[in-house]
Amino acid sequence: MSQQQNQWDSSIAFIFAMIGAAVGLGNIWRFSYVLYSNGGGSFFIPYLIAIAIMGIPFLILEYGVGFTFKESFSSIMRDINPKFEIVAWILVLFVYIVTIYYMVILSWDLVYLGSSFTFSWGADAAHYFVNTVGGSSNLSNASFLLIPTTIGVVVLWIVLWFIAHKNVDKGIGKVSKILIPALFVIMGFIIIYALTLPGAGIGINTLLTPDWSKLTDVNIWLAAFAQIIFSLSMGQAIAVTYASYLPENSKLINNVFIVVASNSLFEICTAFGVFSILGYMSFTNGTPMVQLITEGTGLIFIVFPMIFNIMGPIGRIIAPLLFLAILFAGITSALGFLEPMLNTTADKLGWSRKKTATVLAVIGCIFSLILTSGISSYLVGIIDSFVNEFGILILIGIQCIIFAWYYGIDKFLPVLNGLSIINVGKTWKFVIKYLLPCVLIVMWVIGIISLFSTAKPFELIIDVIIIVMVFVFAALLTKVKPANE
Repeated sequence: MSQQQNQWDSSIAFIFAMIGAAVGLGNIWRFSYVLYSNGGGSFFIPYLIAIAIMGIPFLILEYGVGFTFKESFSSIMRDINPKFEIVAWILVLFVYIVTIYYMVILSWDLVYLGSSFTFSWGADAAHYFVNTVGGSSNLSNASFLLIPTTIGVVVLWIVLWFIAHKNVDKGIGKVSKILIPALFVIMGFIIIYALTLPGAGIGINTLLTPDWSKLTDVNIWLAAFAQIIFSLSMGQAIAVTYASYLPENSKLINNVFIVVASNSLFEICTAFGVFSILGYMSFTNGTPMVQLITEGTGLIFIVFPMIFNIMGPIGRIIAPLLFLAILFAGITSALGFLEPMLNTTADKLGWSRKKTATVLAVIGCIFSLILTSGISSYLVGIIDSFVNEFGILILIGIQCIIFAWYYGIDKFLPVLNGLSIINVGKTWKFVIKYLLPCVLIVMWVIGIISLFSTAKPFELIIDVIIIVMVFVFAALLTKVKPANE
């Protein structure tokens, strides 16, 4: 499948697609908690530094790699050195696994979107989530499926296939141009309204109250770097793949700044909205803020429904809008997660985009269905922690080394600096060659120690299964002779 057959009609389509890949669930349900628990207002210092020395530099590298080679990720690695192709397959397989469990989380959201019109979650939101949507960590519940979530997974994989099987500009590009502006408008309305709620100031003060002493804690800095990695979907071959579809005369570095600024603006503003709503709950019910503040599923699927229950008529409007916004953000991110595997597989096997998307959607849907059992949220949590902390993090560092040291970082400078208003040089090269690999390796070591020191036997079994599957399939796909040879 030639890259020329898949090309954005303009940089606008690329920018919207990249913003869509970056802006996802983590921006809505994770950032506000990370900001609050890591020093409040003082967290912005390590956050902005992480953007400056990692987020922007590495995205510039990824854009340069994709635009220079204009090939699938495995072909790029194979061109640099055939021995590196297996690294590409390991990475895209890990990202494909992210797609698989991400679709389950989106299914939870789809169920809540339907429930938000009647508030069928009732007075006990936690009970509803455990028994109807996300399950629990009780392994005895693995024997049955959570039917609403199961149906949602099938529906969402059909939607994802329908968009992904088309040419990138008519599929991902067209959908991103619609969903991303809609997402920003919906969240903008929610945030503005949230700021007017009684008690909003309590939430914002709680969020932003700085703890300057935390700036001396290395874990706060690692949290900032981790947030940027996962928020911008760095090093997951998404940016490399999307950039390979760019037309000539694209201003690469300019696009990086637009995407990073949009992503950060979205998650910071969303944090204000989230804590304004939490402040309203605290003010109305007298519940201490510390009892309301959580992240992930607890925030979106338990705390927020509780708040909507007491908001009156406006809750009937805000609730569907919030779950719709999460759905839009999730779909565009899922398309980004799927694209590297789709593009790389089609290129390697010589399949059409439609055939590849169909095969990957069927396989992905089957594995996602396995994750809709009565321990759904428990399984998703295990896989998410392992894939990100063990797999993707170290592979970002490996990419830095391969592209900067083995291939030669200077080769990307003419492409990057050609048309962009902002140019890169010695500072950027230093960050990519020295600073970033060191930071990533430290983060990986700390993450692995934490992961395996706290893992239960069942969790370790899941981790081992993932490792074996990824490395076996990566080895098999690497040995397949490319279709164009």
